[in-house]
Amino acid sequence: MRKILIVEGNIKEENKNFSNAGIQTHTESLKDSLSYLTNDLALDVVNPSSDADTQNYNNNLQNYDGLIWGGSSLNIYNDTPEIRKQIEFMKNCQNKVKNILAICWGMQVAVTAAGGQVKKADSPHIGIAKEIEINKHGLEHPLYENKKKKFNSPAFNFDEVVKLPEKAICLASNKVNKIQSLYFEINNTKVWGLQYHPEITYEKMISLIEFRKKRLIEYRKVFKNDDEVEEHISFIKKEILLTDKENRMLELKNWLTKLD
Repeated sequence: MRKILIVEGNIKEENKNFSNAGIQTHTESLKDSLSYLTNDLALDVVNPSSDADTQNYNNNLQNYDGLIWGGSSLNIYNDTPEIRKQIEFMKNCQNKVKNILAICWGMQVAVTAAGGQVKKADSPHIGIAKEIEINKHGLEHPLYENKKKKFNSPAFNFDEVVKLPEKAICLASNKVNKIQSLYFEINNTKVWGLQYHPEITYEKMISLIEFRKKRLIEYRKVFKNDDEVEEHISFIKKEILLTDKENRMLELKNWLTKLD
């Protein structure tokens, strides 16, 4: 049985907000997706921003077959104590864990810890990333084995990678984010990074949009009013009818398959 460490990127207060709204935390969503794909995993969970026993995990990182670092509502350039804790934990992981799947916020932390750079994006993804296209490097990478060259995916991000770590390779892009996925090696660690969320359903993305609707209109100014929000949600609902669950999660499945 393979041993996987899940890293929770949200602080406890945000996860409490999710739970109070009846929305799964990102860790809960990831666990559901993993259990759909296989029952041959032993899972541990750590929150570097909040947990008091993080050092115990630091001391035992080499015992994990792989690590999955998920999403968060944080912005890495805000440089808070919680964010700094996550970056330091990622640096330790990049020294001790052989295989890392870094998703959305996780990819941004991995890139920052390895010397790359993340900035606020010119445009966000709200619930969906459209027309992600795999490039020639991605077509040769096991991340995208059996994946269509162009696809849509659940996504929710306001930031993007603008500078890759040394020797990192971009694997896919779309019109919103130049770097939708990447691969790099650091020390003896292989990092597969995704800016989008194969592990999260579109249904959850709709719940997040509804949960954040006021913020998206008044603060983020992504939408002008409720009608625009509902129109966008209707578009995502149509995408649900077109999406094959297993193909949506293929990147997660491929990473599990390639664990050494």
